[in-house]
Amino acid sequence: MPIRTVSGLLEPEEVTGPVLAHEHLTLDLTTTDDPSAVVSDGNAVTEELARAKDEHGLALVVDLTCRGMGGDPAAVRHIAERAGVEVVVATGWYYERFHPQGEPGDSVEDAVELLVRDIRDGVGESGIRPGVLGEIGSHGFASPAERTSLVASARAAAQTGLSLATHAHLGRGALEQLELLTAQGLEPHRISIGHQDLSDDGAQHRRIAETGAYIAFDTVGKTSYQADERRVAMLLDLVEAGYARHILLSNDISRDSYLTVNGGQGFGHVLGPFRTALDRHGIDDATADLLYRANALRWLNGTEKP
Repeated sequence: MPIRTVSGLLEPEEVTGPVLAHEHLTLDLTTTDDPSAVVSDGNAVTEELARAKDEHGLALVVDLTCRGMGGDPAAVRHIAERAGVEVVVATGWYYERFHPQGEPGDSVEDAVELLVRDIRDGVGESGIRPGVLGEIGSHGFASPAERTSLVASARAAAQTGLSLATHAHLGRGALEQLELLTAQGLEPHRISIGHQDLSDDGAQHRRIAETGAYIAFDTVGKTSYQADERRVAMLLDLVEAGYARHILLSNDISRDSYLTVNGGQGFGHVLGPFRTALDRHGIDDATADLLYRANALRWLNGTEKP
C-alpha cells in the first residue's frame, strides 16, 4: 500500500533514507500562558530539512499537526517542495485543551464522518489529503472528549486504511490508549503510541511492543524533559529484549525555539548527535535502519506486522 504524501502517493521501497516519525512543520498552540508555542519560521524549517537531507539522507517527515493545532497543509507542501523532502500530513484531534470548539462532539459517528471527509477530500480548503491520523491526544487518563476522539480516530483509521499515532502526555495513559484503539478493530501494528521516551516504565514499553504496536521515542533532544542518555539506555534495553522492530524515532519539533537558528536542537538532532550516541553503544547498521527507516515505513504502510 502506498504512503500518501503532500505531493502524491509514495511507494515505501522508494524511501531509502531516514524517516522522522513525529514532527511539526507548522503549528500554533499559543495560549495566554504560553505565547511561544508556535512553529512559524517556514524558511528556517525548510533550511533545516534540506540540511538534514544533505547531511543525513532524510527522506520523509511525518507532520502530526492535526485539527486545532494551527497547522497549514499548503505551507507544509511548499516547505516539502523547497526542501526536497517528502512529507505526510495528518488529521485527528490533540488533547482536549486544544480541541476546536464543538469538536469532536458527543457523537462518535459524526466525528468519524468528519475525519473520513478530511481523508477523502483533503484538510480544510487545501485539498491536501492526510496520510495518517495523529497526534491523537489524551492528557493522562482520557477525558470523555478524548475518549470520543480516540474511538472515532480508530474507526476512521480502520475504515480508510491509514495508520494512527497518539500523544500520550509525558508517556502516561499509553495502555489505555492502546486498549481503546484496538477495541475499535484497529490492528496494533498500525498504531504508534507517542512520547514513550518520556516514561521510565520499561514494562509499559514492552507491553506495547508485545501487542504488536510501535513505541515512539519521539521527543529526542528535549533534554528539559528527559536526558538523551536515559533515552539511549531505555532504547538499548528494548533492542536487547528483541523489540528493535517496534521502535520509532523523532524529535517532535513543536516551537520555534527548538530550531537551530534559535539555539535549539533542530530537526537533525535525532539523525546526528543521537545516532552518534547509539553508534557508540554498538548499534549496528541493520538495527539502525530499522529504527530510522524501515519501522516507520512499515507502520505507515500498515500492511506488514513487525
